[in-house]
Amino acid sequence: MTRLVAFLFHNWPLKVAAVVLATVLYGVFALSTNAREWPGELTIDVVHQPESAVLLGPLPTVTNVRYFAPPDAATRVSRATFHAQVDLADAAPDPSGFVDVPVTVDSSDGAIRVIDWSPRQIRVRLDPLRTKTVPVVVDHGTVPNNLQVRDPVLDVTEVGVSGSESVVSQVTDAVAQVRIDRSGVSVDQSVDLIAVDARGEPVAPVRLSPSSVHVKILVGSQLESKSLPVNPVVNGTPATGFNVLSVTVKPLVVSIEGDALVLASLAKVDTAPISVSGASADVNQTVTLNLPSGLSPIGSSDVQVSIHIGAVKGTRSFSAGMVLSGARDDRTYALSTDQVIVTLGGNVSDLDALQGSGFTLTVDVDGLGVGSHDVVPKVNLPTGVVLMALSPAHVTVTVGLPPGPSPSPSGP
Repeated sequence: MTRLVAFLFHNWPLKVAAVVLATVLYGVFALSTNAREWPGELTIDVVHQPESAVLLGPLPTVTNVRYFAPPDAATRVSRATFHAQVDLADAAPDPSGFVDVPVTVDSSDGAIRVIDWSPRQIRVRLDPLRTKTVPVVVDHGTVPNNLQVRDPVLDVTEVGVSGSESVVSQVTDAVAQVRIDRSGVSVDQSVDLIAVDARGEPVAPVRLSPSSVHVKILVGSQLESKSLPVNPVVNGTPATGFNVLSVTVKPLVVSIEGDALVLASLAKVDTAPISVSGASADVNQTVTLNLPSGLSPIGSSDVQVSIHIGAVKGTRSFSAGMVLSGARDDRTYALSTDQVIVTLGGNVSDLDALQGSGFTLTVDVDGLGVGSHDVVPKVNLPTGVVLMALSPAHVTVTVGLPPGPSPSPSGP
């Protein structure tokens, strides 16, 4: 018995290790005999790409995905079951341009365990991000015979181009391609821009901001220029009690270019409409010129219009009563009239506000002695309203003594 125990515990660490190894090998064998392979392809997603770098070129796909799954789970395996990605959080642009990163594949199904895939690592190219500004160039092609064209007018003359440094460094211009129609119709349209190199060849992939430009090109068979006065067009009605007092425009005269026959029919150039509906204060706007087709301004198409809005002035007449101020108890007072016609002036809106409100005039009799006195009534008026006239212009105040006590009757 002692020999048996000694045999069992002799070199026991090696014996335990052998048992563990055998168990692991058996497990691997069991898993490999139950492992399955999905034959499709997976697109590799990129996460945590550095903002200062651009990923160049397409990524390969993941194939030969091997996984372990129970029989019931294996029947529901599809492309949506697996997800492949590379994490570029720790990747930085390398001087050589290439970085090796591991590929990870996992399963969205908890019963399925991914054990292998190909490739396990890929090489990606990270290029530093660069942004620069380039001019906008218009390419209108060959001009048809008997037509004249003027220089293009653009809403922007420069655009930003961004992308990988190796690609952006090749870009010299952003080209807007338009074509001149044989009918002589002027160009007035938005055009997508194309990044090109010094040879005029397209460069991609890059991003242009903005990606389009509005191009205007005056086209005609007989182009002439003419200076015309600017006519500001004002629409609408100001707020109640307000009027348009004056309208000014700057510049007063603009130079217009275009078809000779169309120019000959113009005596002035209208602006785009300016609304003053409900306005009670000045209106100042920058507006464009409203030009017929085939005409364009020489220089800026904008003008500054200033519209002065003011309150309407007027007068109103009211009948007002009077009250005494400074009267004494030991005097009597008699007025030559109990009503005075008051004529007021000011903004119509302020005068209208007084309608029906009623007000009184004050007659100051303080210090007046017994007898008749001509007094000008006083009126308290709101701000903006002034006294124009009184009718009568003054009232006569007669001051007297109250009657004395009646004498007592004498005795018989």
